[in-house]
Order: sequence, then C-alpha cells, then structure tokens
Amino acid sequence: MITLLTGNNDFEIRHNLNRIIDDFAGTAEVVDGSDLEISQLPDLLAGVTLFASERLVVIKDLSSNKTVWAKLPEWLPRVSDDIHVVLVEPSPDKRTSTYRAIAKLADVQTYTKWGERDTMQAEAWAGQEANRQGLDITPKDVRFLVQRVGLDQWTLADAIAKLSAVEDGSEDAITRYVEPNPTESVFLLMESALGGDSKKIMGVVEVLKATQDAYMTFGLLSGQIYQLAALSATSKPTADVAKDVGAHPFALGKLAPHAKKLGALKVKKLVNLYADTDKAMKSSGVDPWILVESTLVQTTVLVKS
Repeated sequence: MITLLTGNNDFEIRHNLNRIIDDFAGTAEVVDGSDLEISQLPDLLAGVTLFASERLVVIKDLSSNKTVWAKLPEWLPRVSDDIHVVLVEPSPDKRTSTYRAIAKLADVQTYTKWGERDTMQAEAWAGQEANRQGLDITPKDVRFLVQRVGLDQWTLADAIAKLSAVEDGSEDAITRYVEPNPTESVFLLMESALGGDSKKIMGVVEVLKATQDAYMTFGLLSGQIYQLAALSATSKPTADVAKDVGAHPFALGKLAPHAKKLGALKVKKLVNLYADTDKAMKSSGVDPWILVESTLVQTTVLVKS
C-alpha cells in the first residue's frame, strides 16, 4: 500500500501522519528521503524482516533527492503487500513522471491551508478540537476565537491549548490569554478610524510598528475599505456580499453599520483616499508608517464631516 501526503498545510499533514503511525501496531521506520541511496530502495520497498510480518515505512522529502526520485517509478509496483509506504511531499513537482506514477498507484491525500472562504470549516474544527480537549466553549466564542487568531491551524491549536489550561473558553478569557493576529489588530485600527477615534489609532499604530510591516498593514486596511465599498454598493444581505467578496460574514457584519451610516458618496471618497495613499507608498520616500497613520486620521476627519 502506498500513501502520499501532500499540500501546504503542514499541520494536517503532521496530524494525519501521526494518526497513521499511531494506528500501526509495530514501530514505524522513518527515513529522510534527501539522504536516501538507490541501493536502499530494495530493502525499504520490497523487503520483509524476521521481526515483523508488516512494516510501515515513512519517507520524507524524497523529491529533493533527484536521482532516487527519478528511479522511484521502477520500484513502486514492487512494493510488498505487507509494507505500507507513506511518502510525505508537501510540494512535489506534479509535472514529473515520478509524481504521475505515484498518483496512479497511491492514495493521494492533499491538505491545503485555509483561506477566507474556509472560515466556517475553521470554526467547526476549532469547536471539535476544543471539545476533544475538554474545553467548554460556545459557538459564539469559537467564532470570536477564530476572528481573533486567524485561520492558521498551528496558532488555533496553541490558543485552544492555552484556554484548556485555564479551563475557560469565554470571550473574556480569549481576550486575556490569546494574542490577536495582525489582521485583528488592523481590524481594530479600521474600527477606530470609522468610529472617529484618532487617539486609539495612534496607540494601536505604535504597537504594530514594533512587530508588523507597514505595507502589509496598509494592504489589510485597503482590503477592509474594499469590503466597505462592496457593502455600500448593494442592497444585498451581508451574508451574500460576504460570499461575493470571499470574506467572513462576521467581519462584514461589523463593517455593515458603517457602510450604511457613511453612504456611497463618503465611501467613494474613502476609496480614493486609500488609492492615493497606495500610490504614495509605492512612489514617495515618506516613511510608510507616517502614511498609514495619516490616512487613518484623515479617515476619522472624513467620517465626522
């Protein structure tokens, strides 16, 4: 039997590899494919031992070993029925004949990182993981946790572990023990700007300066302005707009009141303001953080006008 674990979601790859190893009655043989010699393939793929009737052979990153990778198709049909070979290849070149040969014979399991459209899947997973760890948490607080942490499974798992340790899955505990991701901090910036709170803007910017990139921060801010424009340009329900733009309904739900209050004309002015700043960040020699802070302050002025 041959299994290929692939994709850019290393959390799921690690999780499923551990599951395969745990389900195996014996001791798994884990091999670094980058150091493998062609002469070792017969023993790995077709050999049995005096000490075990079944074997689990895990080979990691074999595609980095061009010589052995090219010879692998010759050995795949010879894999013994008593051997389960697991190939761990996060990003193999699918154009190679070796990959095509593997795909024909193997159980290919592809795991990709979550994007904005996978937020509901992330919430479902976080709720299940919390229950598995014995953490009592409501669906509402799960949504808040995902909104605060983001969609990276490693970070989510770490956050759930922290909350499990203190046996508290409430919003207050999440705020106290779980660090917000940059997106959440940027969302707070936009909330402050649209709420006309220039003092809070300066405080959050000072914190972000120490750890975040100004260009990335402005990109996230611009994304929220795009979402605000999408909301102001239609009478569709927020949930439908969220599907159209690939955003989470929870995030758009917070922007929706601002879109309604500002109206299409002011939102258009905001779009132009952020477009001008985008040009300035790419062409001027001004400190990008100064441009970010100035744009946010100008946002508060426009909101209040």
